[in-house]
Amino acid sequence: MDGPCAIGRFAPDGTWVGFTREAGEYRLAIGLGNEVRTESADGDLMLALAIAYFDDALDDPPPEIEATQADLSDLVRQLAHHEVDTARRRLLDEAVDAIDDGLAVDAVINRLTAARSDPGKEQADPVDLLLARVEALRAQG
Repeated sequence: MDGPCAIGRFAPDGTWVGFTREAGEYRLAIGLGNEVRTESADGDLMLALAIAYFDDALDDPPPEIEATQADLSDLVRQLAHHEVDTARRRLLDEAVDAIDDGLAVDAVINRLTAARSDPGKEQADPVDLLLARVEALRAQG
């Protein structure tokens, strides 16, 4: 992966959201016109990105930097590699297998959701979580 990978936009032709890899770390990335802003993000936020991608919850990203399933597989694989909790690592590995095997979108989303640190948490809607972080990053100016 060279440069940012966008998973979608919150409005047509608006700010895109995605991720980038800097110094071996995946980071949240947003695009504001010609500017790309990044910030560190925890595993749950990265999983929210993956869920939003597979759920097709956002408008189309810019085609020249659109993330692929391989990009998402690499992202989740990296999360699994760094996960210290063995049960959660197993769930992340299952999500990677589902992505790599081309399972149905619902099966992939279910595995990604199960791998979140608190999948039943009320506030934990992936798109809402992403929108809040994107708004905060956009406001940093």
